[in-house]
Amino acid sequence: MRTTISGKNLDITEGLRSAVEEKLSRLEKYFTPDTIVNVTLSVTKKRHQKMEVTIPVKGHIIRAEQESDDMYVTIDLVEEVIEAQLKKYRQKLVSQQQSAGSFKQEFIDSESPAEEEVKIIRSKKFGMKPMFPEDACVQMELLGHTFFVFRNAETDEVNVVYKRKDGNYGLIEAEN
Repeated sequence: MRTTISGKNLDITEGLRSAVEEKLSRLEKYFTPDTIVNVTLSVTKKRHQKMEVTIPVKGHIIRAEQESDDMYVTIDLVEEVIEAQLKKYRQKLVSQQQSAGSFKQEFIDSESPAEEEVKIIRSKKFGMKPMFPEDACVQMELLGHTFFVFRNAETDEVNVVYKRKDGNYGLIEAEN
């Protein structure tokens, strides 16, 4: 694995770099040596220590984000989350031949635990009147939801607005 470590509002010390590399080296049993792992360490406004890890693999992105008051604890948490994701979704990740390229053969061939089926337990249909993203954010807040699907009045495309952890809003638009 090739690991890229960057910092946001934080200088990456040798101690932090070696702690990240040591923890993430536990994931080498899953990935081929040319797999790229992007790590961002940061300090939030509330002085929390945050770590984001993104591993692009063909057809998927494996991502984990954790924060705590101690960066070393955060590093431990992220590694555990990624490992749990890999074990849980192993069969789905490698079921398509083109997706298996980033994973080691031993991981692909290994016995997987009884897999939980992804189940959709509720389905909704609703009319979508065109609205602007700002109006969609207001509607989302009025409903008490963390996301809202709407038809964008400017583009006539289906978009999603969502509430971010930092209290701001995000907009998801389909790429054509």
